[in-house]
Amino acid sequence: MKALEGVKIVEFAAFAAGPAVGKHLADQGATVVHVESKSRPDGFRTHYPPYKDNIYGLNRSGLFALCNNDKLDITLNLKKGARANDLAKKIVAWSDVVIENFSPGTMKRLGLDYESLREVRPDLIMLSSSNLGQTGPHANHPGFGSQLSSLAGFTNLTGYRGGPPQILYGPYIDYIAVAYGMVAVLAALDYRQRTGQGQYIDIAQYETGLQFLAAEILDYRVNGRVAERSGNRNILAAPHGAYPCKGEDRWCVISVFSEEEWQSLAHIMGDADWTREQRFATLPLRQKNEDELDRRIGEWTAGFTARELTEKLQRAGIRAAVVNKMSDLYDDPQFRHRGQWKEMEHPEIGKMNYQSPPFILSDTPSGPDKRDSLLGEDNDYFYLDILGLPKGEFEELVREGVIG
Repeated sequence: MKALEGVKIVEFAAFAAGPAVGKHLADQGATVVHVESKSRPDGFRTHYPPYKDNIYGLNRSGLFALCNNDKLDITLNLKKGARANDLAKKIVAWSDVVIENFSPGTMKRLGLDYESLREVRPDLIMLSSSNLGQTGPHANHPGFGSQLSSLAGFTNLTGYRGGPPQILYGPYIDYIAVAYGMVAVLAALDYRQRTGQGQYIDIAQYETGLQFLAAEILDYRVNGRVAERSGNRNILAAPHGAYPCKGEDRWCVISVFSEEEWQSLAHIMGDADWTREQRFATLPLRQKNEDELDRRIGEWTAGFTARELTEKLQRAGIRAAVVNKMSDLYDDPQFRHRGQWKEMEHPEIGKMNYQSPPFILSDTPSGPDKRDSLLGEDNDYFYLDILGLPKGEFEELVREGVIG
């Protein structure tokens, strides 16, 4: 039996910030129902590559697949008025948890806000995940991951000294918010089990992102120092960077934090004469001459493959790692050992590697066990067998486009 078996969750959510929370809960056995409509499918289906063979299709998105394994996928057009609203409330009455990541105010306009839904499920747990939270002067500002990462300060720290800020690819903070969302739902489930009471969870993705900038925020608060773009530099380490290795676009990252580590690195590099020059004798001096330091180290690292260099340095207690390409991750020996990837057959994508949870529970198994569903693939099963709609009513709702 899985840890969350028997927990029922409905997602009025799209992209990552909501569905990836549900994915982690589904991996642990929760029954998760992902709600879309044919008029407005999940944005990962419609305009977020990669698509299989670079051919667009609603059921060909790799990122949608990655976030939605082990779920049921149903269609419900929430814009179809009272009948759609009634049906949505029947689904909520069946569920334990509602997850939504619409813009603030959307669920209320649909008549599906927390107070309305508590009338059909008094002990409901509801998670709303939005850019800036549901309240405050900026709550309704539109935006996506790129804007949010910039607002939180990540973009200002990314890039080379003296150069422009660099936009982070994709909705970076969404995935930070996912971890907090999952923990918040689990805490609410525990609270309800002890007290019988549900609760409303308002996650501001902006605020979750700040947790990953704690050091920089504290440095300013305590020391008055504003962190700036500095490429791969680190105020506590030198060398500290990515260095070229044998092969096309292959790299190894190396970080040296102490004089003992520097002496070990110098020894591994053959105690070359340049390593004993005064300009590299201390951390402040190495940082002052870091461009030349990086050039010299890069000349040496270029004689090794990234893997053999990493292993050589790690044996000497020096912090080093291979810079993996995306294609390397599927063959990473650590991932393979821990079963991070599970290959399953998808009717349109073909062989798809689904991702296991980043943690292992000792006493209960976890997914992924089932591929993501096609758009609306589980309509009959969910509405008829699980929700118990009469077949005539179901067919009428399909004809009217409510289920569609």
